[in-house]
Amino acid sequence: MDPVCGMRVRPEAAAGRTEYRGVTYFFCNKRCQARFEADPEAFLRPRAPAAAAQPEASAGVIYTCPMHPQIRQVGPGSCPICGMALEPLEVAAPTGDERNPELEDMTRRLLVSALPTAVLLGSSMGGMVPAAAQLLSGWPVWLDLALATPVVLWGGWPFFQRGVASVRSGHLNMWTLIALGVAVAYGYSVVAALFPGRFPDSVREHGRVRTYFEPAAVIVTLVLVGQVLELRARSQTGSAIRALLGLAPKVAHRVRNGVEQDLPLAEVQAGDTLRIRPGEKVPVDGVVLEGASSVDESMLTGEPIPVEKLPGARVTGATVNGTGSLLMRADRVGSETLLAQIVRMVNEAQRSRAPIQQLADSVASVFVPAVLAVAAVTAIAWGVWGPEPRLAHAIINAVAVLIIACPCALGLATPMAVMVGTGRGARAGVLFRNAEALETLGKVDTLVLDKTGTLTEGRPRVVQVQAAAEASEQDVLRFAAAVELASEHPLARAIVDAARERKLDVPAATEFTSLTGKGVAGRVAGRLVVLGTRSFLEERGIPVGALDPAIDAHRSRGETVVLLGIDGQAVGFLSVADPLRPSAAAVLNELRQQGLRLVMLTGDSRRTAEAVARQVGIEELEAEVLPQQKAEAVKRLQAAGRVVAMAGDGINDAPALAQAQVGIAMGTGTDVAIQSAGVALVKGDLSGVLRARRLSLAVMRNIRQNLFFAFVYNALGVPIAAGLLYPSFGLLLSPMVASAAMSFSSVSVIGNALRLRRLRL
Repeated sequence: MDPVCGMRVRPEAAAGRTEYRGVTYFFCNKRCQARFEADPEAFLRPRAPAAAAQPEASAGVIYTCPMHPQIRQVGPGSCPICGMALEPLEVAAPTGDERNPELEDMTRRLLVSALPTAVLLGSSMGGMVPAAAQLLSGWPVWLDLALATPVVLWGGWPFFQRGVASVRSGHLNMWTLIALGVAVAYGYSVVAALFPGRFPDSVREHGRVRTYFEPAAVIVTLVLVGQVLELRARSQTGSAIRALLGLAPKVAHRVRNGVEQDLPLAEVQAGDTLRIRPGEKVPVDGVVLEGASSVDESMLTGEPIPVEKLPGARVTGATVNGTGSLLMRADRVGSETLLAQIVRMVNEAQRSRAPIQQLADSVASVFVPAVLAVAAVTAIAWGVWGPEPRLAHAIINAVAVLIIACPCALGLATPMAVMVGTGRGARAGVLFRNAEALETLGKVDTLVLDKTGTLTEGRPRVVQVQAAAEASEQDVLRFAAAVELASEHPLARAIVDAARERKLDVPAATEFTSLTGKGVAGRVAGRLVVLGTRSFLEERGIPVGALDPAIDAHRSRGETVVLLGIDGQAVGFLSVADPLRPSAAAVLNELRQQGLRLVMLTGDSRRTAEAVARQVGIEELEAEVLPQQKAEAVKRLQAAGRVVAMAGDGINDAPALAQAQVGIAMGTGTDVAIQSAGVALVKGDLSGVLRARRLSLAVMRNIRQNLFFAFVYNALGVPIAAGLLYPSFGLLLSPMVASAAMSFSSVSVIGNALRLRRLRL
């Protein structure tokens, strides 16, 4: 359909076309084309979600080809390159009444064509049985013509349209071969039926000129069967996105001025206060204001254990609330929610092209012309040297070559596996930005890891409270938290959180002072409290020598020690560390067993970096590096011939993530890091790296299986159809068998790709 006026436009009948950002748009006339070119962004601006609910009824829905994603047009149609039915670019949320116009049309044509084809096939097969042959001896040829004509001309009309379009556009494809094969068989038979006297006696059998209405009709019907099966299978490739879209609730409960009101999800705005009742889905992304509950986040992380949510905790849209009632503030709504971003990333990845697709494209570009040449040679060879009736053999074998050589399976091999694989990854919390990252991750031999937020949780915690003889651990933590309440330092947050977790009564501090990089001081309950580094306490005349042995033991493990002095006496210290992710050591051990070289890059001190590296078994590390130095380290590895993946979560990791062949962003990290990466792990756990790599290897294995099947199928099928086995075995391939095999090859490739939906990650 014309992107400006919405008029239905077939590519072969388009009055104009425009290439814009690698996409081809078709127009019904030059005026519409000029209007589009004057302001293309106005057309490309995203439409409201409601407009996409019924794609076939909306003039603003863009359709694309799964094999050639650069082809896009408004409304359904056929790809001008391969002739395949286009499908909506954006998968709509399930409404319970999804329709596929192309599938409905092909199904209708199949149902109408099935009966006359069955009658034709029955009459042909019956002639092989002596008892039935006598009854059918008077079967008139005009009845064959009457039965085959609606099947070929109406049932097969879309095939002829696509075949003609392929010749006009210069993109010869599978429909070129199908249309030519059916047209030759049917056209020859029509002439033989209407003008039998013009044929020599050499082509007559029992006084009649042999016709091929039955093969022509059966080929059309079998291709229709293949199209119906293929379209149904292709519709399943978007099931992952539809499942994600279906997770979002339809209604939210907004609380305003003490009054609770139900409103559609699309009307929720950032800043709204929303009520989440027990058992309901969280409507949008935001922060808990009141209440306590556990939330099932398995749709994002794949982990079945619910996560406790208290005031201040973040909640994500489409996750499921447990038994408690929550009051939340909406922060991200509409297209900004994490669910919307996941859907967008998966959709873009499914439409991208893997580098291995270039192999199939290169073969396909010369395949159809080569098949046409083989068919011509086959016809000539049988017509000159074949047995009688030579003309009949020449036609039937040339048609068999044209039909069995259709390259549909070859074209579907890669995009179907990519679409299903990226959808499977989304359900496991592994998001691929494009097919190139999906393919390359399986080739990676070096994994570079950031420390903070990647190997560790990225949130400092108090791991040890040590008190001197004259104090208790509760007193040390309580007084330390009192002077840290006014501080925004990450270590201060860790100390205050530790006191709250132990439900300690933390008094307020007065006369608060802070020295950056050293510590804080204040008066708590009338006592002078000093908290900070060793030098900070010693500058105030507080000796700490007695605590040195214990302090050194904690520092040797890479922990940060904060000392506490009260009224001029050292009363203890707190050891703060960024804990390792629970799965880090096991995941890295498995990756190491797979042959990956592991390197850690961090801006932290060497002592802390070495302590973390020892715990996870990493031998190569670079510490105290700046963001640009991380990217330079990745470049050095690449210059040595390594295929590098970089895993990180912070803004300082973005240059290295972009430099690596594959950037892996922890989903708990910054937006900048996620945007710089080719893979995003929603949960932010290192086990996602293993899942992503398993998926990459499985998808590439699936693609190679599909390509092997398609190549071998054509390599064996074409010679047999041409009659290579006839001299030795007297074996010929019927066009009907060739048509069934061609349809089976496409469906089997799609079926093989759909197996990825059940892949265990």
